[in-house]
This record gives sequence, C-alpha cells and structure tokens, in this order.
Amino acid sequence: MNRQEFKKALIIVHDLVMTGVAVPATFIVRFEGPLLQERLVHLPIFLPPFIVFAGVVYWIFHLYRSKWRFASLPDLFNIFRASTVLALALLITDYIVLSPQFFGSFFFGKITIALYWLIQMFLLGGPRLAFRYFKYARSRHTLGRDSNTPILLLGRGTDIEVILRAIETGTVKKMRPQGILSYRVDDLGQSIRGVPVLGTFTDLDQVVQDFHERGESIRRLVATPSALVPEANPDMLLARARRLGLPLVRVTSLGEGMRDAELAPLEIEDLLLRPTVQIDRQRLENFIRGKRVLVTGGGGSIGSEICTRVVAFGASDLMILESSEPSLHHILENPTLLSSDTNVDGVIADVRDRTRVQEVMNDFRPDVVFHAAALKHVPYLERNWAEGIKTNVFGSVNVADAAVEAGVSEIVMISTDKAIDPVSMLGATKRFAEMYGQALDAEFMGGNGATRIIAVRFGNVLGSVGSVVPKFKTQIARGGPITVTHPDMVRYFMTTREAADLVLTSASHAGEDRIRMQSSNSDERASVYVLKMGQPVRIYELAERMIRLAGYEPGEDIEISVTGTRPGERLHEILFAREEPRTEIGIDGVMAAKPIFADRAKVDQWLKTLAKAVVAGDRAAAERVFEEAIPEFKRRQQTPQPAVPAQQVRLASR
Repeated sequence: MNRQEFKKALIIVHDLVMTGVAVPATFIVRFEGPLLQERLVHLPIFLPPFIVFAGVVYWIFHLYRSKWRFASLPDLFNIFRASTVLALALLITDYIVLSPQFFGSFFFGKITIALYWLIQMFLLGGPRLAFRYFKYARSRHTLGRDSNTPILLLGRGTDIEVILRAIETGTVKKMRPQGILSYRVDDLGQSIRGVPVLGTFTDLDQVVQDFHERGESIRRLVATPSALVPEANPDMLLARARRLGLPLVRVTSLGEGMRDAELAPLEIEDLLLRPTVQIDRQRLENFIRGKRVLVTGGGGSIGSEICTRVVAFGASDLMILESSEPSLHHILENPTLLSSDTNVDGVIADVRDRTRVQEVMNDFRPDVVFHAAALKHVPYLERNWAEGIKTNVFGSVNVADAAVEAGVSEIVMISTDKAIDPVSMLGATKRFAEMYGQALDAEFMGGNGATRIIAVRFGNVLGSVGSVVPKFKTQIARGGPITVTHPDMVRYFMTTREAADLVLTSASHAGEDRIRMQSSNSDERASVYVLKMGQPVRIYELAERMIRLAGYEPGEDIEISVTGTRPGERLHEILFAREEPRTEIGIDGVMAAKPIFADRAKVDQWLKTLAKAVVAGDRAAAERVFEEAIPEFKRRQQTPQPAVPAQQVRLASR
C-alpha cells in the first residue's frame, strides 16, 4: 500500500468510526435511565449493518476523494447530503420496519433522528475543518518565519482569494502578501484571508511609499487575471510599476486550489490583445489523455507550444519530428516535458524526405499528428519559391500520406490567414496544402476508422519567431526607429497558447465529426478551423502603443519609419474565402468552414506539374499551377506599394 492509499484508508476508517460514535452519542444525549439502556442493548445488532450502509453512502458522495487540507464548501455540502440520506434512512427504518414489528413505540423518534443528523455532520465535518485550520496556521507561521519576498496582490477578490490559498498551502512559494490593491472601489476597507485591501490601482505609488517609510519595502507586484481586463486599465498599471522599478508578474493559471499555478513576468504583448479566448480544458483532456501524439516541427515556436500542451493534457507518448538538431535538443530539454508522465522522444527528420517520414510514422504509430513544420516568412519564400514548395506542399503531402498509411485518427495541418486570396508564395503553398488535405479527407470520408485531415488558420502569433511584436520590442530597446511597412496595414493576432489550444480543439472536434459521419452517413463536416480573434489590429497603432507602454512618446522619443510593403505582402488578411461555406460547430471562440475542393485526381495532376517545375527551376510554370488551382492567385499585386515618409504618416495619424 502506497502513501496515498494509506491516507485514503485512514479517511475511510475515520468516517466509519465517527458513524459508529454518532448513534450511541445521540442516544446518550437524548435518553436516560431505562430508555437509554433499552436502546444500547440493541446497538450491537443494529450498528454494524448501518455502518456498512453509511460507508456506501460516503463513497457515493465522494467523501474519500478530497484532501482534508483543501476542505471547502463543496466538501461540507457532500457531508450534508450524506448525513441527510443516513437520517432519512433511519426515519424510514424506524417508522416502517422497526417500530411496528419489534417495539410498541419508536426506537429513534423524529427528535432523536434530527439530533443524530446534527451530531453526524459535526463528527464528519469538524475534524476536516480542524485539520485545514491546523495546516493554515502552520503555513502562516512558516510565512512569517521564512525569508519571503514582500508582495502586493493586484486584482479582484475572487482571484486574490485563490492565490492566497495557494501561498498558504505552499503551491506558490517565497512570497509574503503585505496588502491587496483592487480596481473596484467596493473592495476598499475589507480584508481577504487576513490580508487588507489597501487601495485601488491608482493608489499604488502611495501604498508603496507608505511601506517604505515603515521600513518594509515592497519588492514585487503580482497581477491576477482580473487585473489585466480592459476596465482595470492595465496599461497604467504596467507604466506605474516600471516607474517604481518593481517587477510585475502575472498569474498565468488559476487552477483548482492553484495546484497548477504558474507565474510569469508581465510583458508588453500581454496587454496588446483582447481577453484571451478560454478553452474547454476538460474537452482537451478527454481527447488527448492516453494517446500517442506526433508533432512535426516540434522545435519551432508553435510546435513547441503544442508539445507542452499535449503533455499537460496527459498524452501517453509524444514523438517530436524536427529537422534542426539545436531546436530538437532545446524542446527535449524543456522542463515541462522532462517533469511529465508522458514518454517523450524526438527524431531528426525532414518532412521533405518521404521515406524517412514514412519510417518514423510506421515505427511510432501515432493516434494524432500535428503538422507544424513549415517555411513561413513571406520575403524569404518570395525569393526562394522552390524551397517553399518543397516544404509547404510536398512536405505536407508526405506527412499526410504517411499518417494515413500508419492509421492515424486525426491529422491537423497548420495553415495561415495568408492562404485566403493569396498574393504570396507562402499563401499559395499553404492554400494548396489545405486543398490536398481536403481531397484526401474526402476520399476516406465515412469509412470505418477513416483518418480525418483538417487545417487550422493562424493569424499573427505573438511571440513566435518572425512576429512583429518581438521585432518592435528589439527596436524599442535599441532606441528606435520602429519600422512599419505601411501605415494602413492591419493584422489578426493570437497568443501561442491560443494557437496551440486551437489546434487541439480542432482535432477533438474532427474526431467527433468522424464518429458522427459514420453513424449518420452524412457528408456535412468541418474542414478548416479559425480562432475568433476579434477585430484586426492596425500595425501602426500597435507600434505607437508599444512605444507608450515602454514609457516613451511616439515621434518624440522613438520614431516610426514607414518602409513600404514587401513583395508578397498585402494590407488586409482574410480568414475565410468568399465561397467557403461556414459551419457552426458549437465551440465558443472557434469558427469553422466546410471544404470547397475535393478532387483528388486533379490535385495529383497539379502535384506532378509542380514537381517538374521545381526540378526545372521554372517559377512561371509553378505559378501557373497555383493560378489554376487557386483562381484568386491571378489577382495578386505584382509590385510592392511605395513607402510613405515617416513625417507624413505621423501628421496623418494626428
């Protein structure tokens, strides 16, 4: 018996003993003299089966699942329900079975049963609350004794209470809460778990100064998710923290009891987006848990985030396919992967190598494949068009074919919003890869155990390699100028966490679609998934805001230089083609569309022509294939738009 099983056995023994004590204790309180003696005589007959029955009731109401140190209102409610069921059972037994058959009067009686109900709840709930208070008192003593960092907590009361519990239980270490700041005036003058609310966010400077005068300097600010909502004015909060020279960290996870708490430095990009799209964590756990997952391009910014999410949701095995040895080494050394229960391994392989990809797939036999390997930078692919075709088109073909051959259930191909009405080789190659996946998906549609092949389209992923935000941060750190290609250029944005969760959510829905199609013989299915990213962001305004968040003034401290659009760039990105039929999938934050192309023979013919064009180095022939396959590609702008002088743009924006 391991330690966990031993603790659970102790809880079971405790509850059964307390049940055995509750009944005679009730009789002692309620009766005396002959009435008491008469009932105590019959206890050896009545009590054993009642204790067994009580054990079953406690099991049904999950009294053995929760830890005593986290005892809370839901646990007390379960005790209330279990005690009520036991009291009702006594009432039925007393009034229907025992009294009419064996006694001239009631053995218990209504008052006795009500008294038993109170005593039983006290004996079950009291020790749990006492144990929790003991742990709480000990943690408070430890906090006061150890050398911990004095901090201020920022946010709404509900979030603050959760993180305070995490600090008390030791999940979040090395912190000593000295006070709370809330953006809600209603919270002033109150305290949460003994920590006072000292003011609003606008009082930050004064509160920090007051602690300094008392000889207790605040050394860190901790922002809960509620502190970063728009109405809390997080821009002002970040600016004040930087002016005071205080590190500001954010809580990235508020799990149950903060048992999976994560703290990370608050970066400028955390304030650039709409509120993060929340995903159904339970849905993804149900889909991923116990499965074998393969990720191509797993060392990249998107692929590595997918790997960490797959591990977090309980995959049994993870295989990372990566062509870069340094990238593979870096992701395999990720602490999240090393500390997980998932069996993680990696292979060096290029998706262009069809034989090698087939060999890896057949050896590993994954259940799910996430295809993130790609070349994605527009200017490079415009100059190196053949390399883009080799990786983005034929690499995707190799992965899809090998996965189907290996019996994979779901394949998710990572695409881009640039694939719709493409004007670049990146967009054209990604759209063609989508079309091949849709053609392959249609070929196996409705078959028993058929593979689902879907695509997800990303906007600009904050923090990914080549993203505009890291570029702007570097330029600001150098003192400027910030370079923007066009003053009217807009883009959709999403975080790497949102991107990875979108991939997993789409795969889970595709799996449901496959089961539904088999049972109903329906051809209605989603083929392309997109995150609801809100309104697109004007890049010029993004640059201005990032400069202000860094504590500077645009045009005065740091210039914004407009350099002109590059080959393959366009001003506005599109999420769905005009002719793509939308479909409602019933998942918040995610949009989807049905396939519009599924002619496998025609796609295979185009692939042969593309292969010849690559071998011959004939770009015109390759572009003719894309123009025939993607009619919108014919309407692309061939010449970049001229740059606009920075001074002119600044005056126009004002």
